[in-house]
Amino acid sequence: MVRCVGRRATLALPFIAVAGRAAAQPAPRDLTWTARDVRLSTGETLAELRLHGTTLGEPSGTPVLMLHGTGGSGRGMLTPAFAGRLFGPGQPLDAARHFIILPDALGAGRSAKPSDGLGPAFPRYTYADMVALQHRFVTEALGIRHLRLVMGNSMGGMHAWLWAVTHPGMMDAVVPMACQPTAMSGRNWMLRRLMIESIRRDPAYAEGRYTQQPPSLRTAPVFYAAATNGGTLNLQAQAPDAAAADRIVEARLGASPPADANDFIWQWDSSRDYDPSPLLERITARVLAINAADDERNPPETGLTEAAMRRVQHGRLLLIPASAETSGHATTGNARFYAAELAAFLRAAG
Repeated sequence: MVRCVGRRATLALPFIAVAGRAAAQPAPRDLTWTARDVRLSTGETLAELRLHGTTLGEPSGTPVLMLHGTGGSGRGMLTPAFAGRLFGPGQPLDAARHFIILPDALGAGRSAKPSDGLGPAFPRYTYADMVALQHRFVTEALGIRHLRLVMGNSMGGMHAWLWAVTHPGMMDAVVPMACQPTAMSGRNWMLRRLMIESIRRDPAYAEGRYTQQPPSLRTAPVFYAAATNGGTLNLQAQAPDAAAADRIVEARLGASPPADANDFIWQWDSSRDYDPSPLLERITARVLAINAADDERNPPETGLTEAAMRRVQHGRLLLIPASAETSGHATTGNARFYAAELAAFLRAAG
């Protein structure tokens, strides 16, 4: 249906509280853990691999796994628009009652990535590898065997779908946002490829053995974001004429680019074989999929998500109507659009 609108192991390293936390919320804590004897889907192996994560709340709380988008980090989800509407007192995932786990995915944040030293020799990991390592982080580093909720946004939403089909008995509820449970395809993959290739084909990239970041690393993400993020009505309101549009372009080109070209390429390329659709009937958890009607990367006009949701036994799609206040693919980064629905969904999930 579519609607619009265990036991935990002792940690190897101490949690570190940081300043600047949101009012009335527990301080975020950091954990770095080493996964050993890692075998990736490519067949490559690593003797050890660093994984990092952030948590909110006490380990005795109800465990919730939150998964970030491409190039982001667990801490990047601790924004007023997202965490400020979900993790506070009386909110759907109140950190006083929940143990909120925000891992940095492989290749992002403070987890292992090409720029750590291997450069272009770093394994070409996939979403399946990222989820397998998240699972190890949750079960081995934290000693958690069952999760109340797996929730993710954009890439994190796709990871949530993979969690649901790969570990169907491990969670009560799944909330994938800004994504589809179908193969990477269409404009989304075409533009990802074009963004990646514009960097790979930059002579300064030097097959990943650059000594300075290639100039294309500053421009390629801006092209992709303008084409696949922001919302048609929202962008039109922000840029009603060429002068206003030019100011936005100049501001985006003047912003700090991604830190490393290899990290960036590996992050976006990792979606190349994403496709949970053959296994959707395996899902036993309750699912609330949340998409925006103006999501440029996952346009509802294709009907792909609606068709896939009919194969999810306990699934429902919440489609946020487009408006000048929504921002396309970025809409689900603002929990005000769905916090009430999420709270009702969790109550119904038992």
